[in-house]
Amino acid sequence: MRWWSVANFVSNAGTWMQLTVQNLLVLQITGSAAATGLSMSVQAAPALLMSLVGGAAVDRWPRKLTAAVSQALLGAVAFTTAVLVACGGLNLTVLMALAAVTGVIATVDGPACALLGNDLVPSEDVPSAIGVGSLVHSAGRLAGAALGGVTVAFLGTAAAYAANGMSFLFVAAVIPFLRPAYGALRQAAPARRGSGAGAAGRDAAADMTVRQGLIFFMRRPRLVALAGITGISAVFGRNYTLTLAVLVTGPLAGGAGSFGTVSTVLAVGGIVGAVLGARLRRPSVRLVGMLAAAGALLQVVAGFSPSFAVLLVLVLPMAVVESVSDTAGKTVLQTDPPAHLRGRVLGVWGSVSTGWGLAGPPALGLLMELAGARGALVVGGLIIAGSIGAGFLLRGRRDVTVPVLVREAGAGVLGTAA
Repeated sequence: MRWWSVANFVSNAGTWMQLTVQNLLVLQITGSAAATGLSMSVQAAPALLMSLVGGAAVDRWPRKLTAAVSQALLGAVAFTTAVLVACGGLNLTVLMALAAVTGVIATVDGPACALLGNDLVPSEDVPSAIGVGSLVHSAGRLAGAALGGVTVAFLGTAAAYAANGMSFLFVAAVIPFLRPAYGALRQAAPARRGSGAGAAGRDAAADMTVRQGLIFFMRRPRLVALAGITGISAVFGRNYTLTLAVLVTGPLAGGAGSFGTVSTVLAVGGIVGAVLGARLRRPSVRLVGMLAAAGALLQVVAGFSPSFAVLLVLVLPMAVVESVSDTAGKTVLQTDPPAHLRGRVLGVWGSVSTGWGLAGPPALGLLMELAGARGALVVGGLIIAGSIGAGFLLRGRRDVTVPVLVREAGAGVLGTAA
């Protein structure tokens, strides 16, 4: 797990370095901020359509091999981009195509690496492993964004892409040496074609389909509730780079330096929240909802901030609550389904989360146009808290869970996931 965490830090730093450089590169090629946003959307869009297929592939194929191959492919794309930049052969069309290829590979790489990390610890320590992953992600994001600017300034754009390629190869080289923890809940052995006789073999293969994962997700009330809580929070509450930027530079009369301070405090809060989230043993959807509602109420108060200093005091707990909520939600998502369905459930989640990720910024931008930065924070926070509160009231006193028939790993019989 220590080696995997180091590898993930290196990979995350390289990825955020490339994302930072890619935005600068698109601006250099086109001089258009709209084209920069389009390149980010092109890279994210494949997840909207192909995450279901990627999650099914993770359930069918050996997890270590899948993660290693996907990391190597991402490295190849990064090296190809570096060579094209160095030779002057990169234009906007080629860059968009490479971004789309990266997005397609990521639909397999994301769930494969997430579940592989969980296999490295005993099942009772999975929440801590997810918290460590969140911490590594936050630290890698900070390091990558900083290194991106330094690398471009001293070595050039091609060097940044090459460094990211090396980071992917480092992860691919580490994966073969990882050993699953004794007693860890691991992926069920995938059904092989022809490995069963007659109807039993056909049923085993049918149970590995994309449709089975989608049905499980839709019939699992706690996963649907988790998607609702996370979606409404993402649309109305977590685009702080947009809402707080407008608030700081507008009503609070700050500059770019002031927003840089806010961004730093948000990052520090994210790291603190990841550490606290790693201590959760049995997180629940109720806990995720309570934390999301608490963060929304803090957002409402932040909307009324009379000064920059008051805003800074509120931003730290906002980031901490958001990070703990995210860690708790990831733990529920990755541990609730049966082991052999987790890749497909993460695939469903990838499609859904990409949808609200693409829809959120335009919706929030429209809200700011109508109500201003303060109004967007206040109204958005009230929408989140009110929706979660209404959900708790409608839920009733007792959980009503629809049993879902799933195939037990390697058993050839049906069991019930309550």
